[in-house]
Amino acid sequence: VQLQAYGGGFVQVGGSLGLSCVASGGTFDIYWMGWWRQAPGKEREYVAGITWSRATTYYSDSVKGRFRISRDNAKNIVSLQMNSLKPEDTAVYYCAVGSGYVGAGNPPDYWGQGTQVPVSS
Repeated sequence: VQLQAYGGGFVQVGGSLGLSCVASGGTFDIYWMGWWRQAPGKEREYVAGITWSRATTYYSDSVKGRFRISRDNAKNIVSLQMNSLKPEDTAVYYCAVGSGYVGAGNPPDYWGQGTQVPVSS
C-alpha cells in the first residue's frame, strides 16, 4: 500500500488547514485509516483514526474538539480538518493505515511520507 499526503503548509495560530491522504495498491484490506504527528524533539503521537465503517473514531485529547477526521472509502482517501490551530500543533503529520484496529500496542501497517504543518503566531 502506498500513501500520498497532501495539504501541509504554513498556517497562523487560530487558523485552519486540511490534510488529505490517498491510499493506492492493495487497498482492499484497509480497515483503519488515521493520522499521527511528530513535533521536533518529541515522540510520534497518535492524533486521529477512523474505522472502515466510520462508526468509530479516535482523537487524542490534545486535538479533540478542534480536529475532524473523515474518509471516503470509494476513493481510499482519509482527511483531517484542523481548526483553531495552536503553536503546539506544529509537527510533521503522517497518514497511516491498518488492516485491523490501530491503537495502543497495535501500530499501523503502512505509513505515508509525512507533511509539514508549521503553525506560526
